[in-house]
Amino acid sequence: MSEQQVNNPLHGVTLEQIVTSLVEYYGWEALGKRIDIRCFNSDPSVKSSLKFLRKTPWARTKVEELYITTQKSVWMKK
Repeated sequence: MSEQQVNNPLHGVTLEQIVTSLVEYYGWEALGKRIDIRCFNSDPSVKSSLKFLRKTPWARTKVEELYITTQKSVWMKK
C-alpha cells in the first residue's frame, strides 16, 4: 500500500494541517480571495472551515489543490 502513496503529495497530511498552513501563509483575507467560500470570508476559523470542507467535496478539492501549488512554490524558493 505504501508504494501507492509515494506520488501523493497529501499523504500523511491532515485537512487541519492543510488549512492551518494556508492560513499561516496567506492569512484569512487573502485565502478568502483565492477561494471564495463563506467559511474563509465570514468570521473565519479553522474549526468552521474544517466542518464545511469535510461536507463539501468541491471546496475541499480547491483547498487541497491550492495547498499543493503553494507547497511546490515554497519548495522551489528553497
